[in-house]
Amino acid sequence: MPRTEIFSKSEVKSFVVSDTLNWKLLGAIKFVKKQNKDYPDGVMYPIINSTLKGKNKKRIAMSGFIVPIDNTTYALSKNVFAACFFCGQAGPETIMGIKFRGGTPKLKTDQYVTLEGNFRINENDVEDWIYHIEDAVIVKGK
Repeated sequence: MPRTEIFSKSEVKSFVVSDTLNWKLLGAIKFVKKQNKDYPDGVMYPIINSTLKGKNKKRIAMSGFIVPIDNTTYALSKNVFAACFFCGQAGPETIMGIKFRGGTPKLKTDQYVTLEGNFRINENDVEDWIYHIEDAVIVKGK
């Protein structure tokens, strides 16, 4: 006869895993040049694939390096600061904006973390990140 185990809600919650994203999937996008009022010569807009669109506004987990944007804002990067998007070493699909739940914690540059949060895609505002993780909590790498 099989043994039945009873778990508390907190134990069950630890077994529930968010949908995990990875940088390869985030990089599987294309870009198209379009004109807009601020960029009459055109600017590159992302074309997001259906797999990523299916994860939009869903709870996900994502790992990467912490990159400071200013004194109070961080981004999650595929690469360390010296090889990140801002240094011209990578594209805009290699970085995600972070909005932490309950305020921004103190983090170190190039700290490797896994975040859990709500994934949001931006396809229209070229002045903003393509990808965001909102209501984010650090689940590994504190």
